Amino acid sequence: MATVIMHAVVSADGFIADEDDEVGPLFDWYFNGDRPITDAAGEALHAPFRVSERSQEYVSTFWARIGATIQGRHLFDLTNGWEARPPAGDHLLVVSHRPKPDGWHPEADVPFFDDITEAVHEARRRAGDLVVAVCAGDVGGQALALGLVDEVAMDVVPVVFGRGKRYFGPVDSQHLLEDPTVVIQGDRVLHLRYPVRR
Repeated sequence: MATVIMHAVVSADGFIADEDDEVGPLFDWYFNGDRPITDAAGEALHAPFRVSERSQEYVSTFWARIGATIQGRHLFDLTNGWEARPPAGDHLLVVSHRPKPDGWHPEADVPFFDDITEAVHEARRRAGDLVVAVCAGDVGGQALALGLVDEVAMDVVPVVFGRGKRYFGPVDSQHLLEDPTVVIQGDRVLHLRYPVRR
């Protein structure tokens, strides 16, 4: 069964974007090296990511294991659902209380769910033995609070935002994580992965 990993790039003080949904220097490390993360088709669609050697080894391996990605409606609206082709994995699922926009990529098999548990169940089915990546923020925090997340992955960038969009969204209860199983220092980023304590 698929492993569910909550993931995002995050500031040292726990934010995935500022109050205006700008990522600012959070994504600088995606462009400060000479190693590509994805193939030419992925770069043409998303960005010409060029990272350091250590980051490339970690990120390319992680992304290659992603079978399905779950994003919330806010991120869907900001990215236009990555034009139905997420940066990693074959399947995109969206959690939203609003329906899919009329005419949005009618050919794409991108289901919308108003229930995070149903979205995770379907993402696991689609991912098979691969990873389900749940985008951090409100939806990721809801999934964590419901016990649906197996691991928390953070690409921590040395910047302090002070306020903005929180990595864990509005989570208001304590959740214990195990010691990190991944600790990799890239160039201006620290890759961490924590199993969720059960």
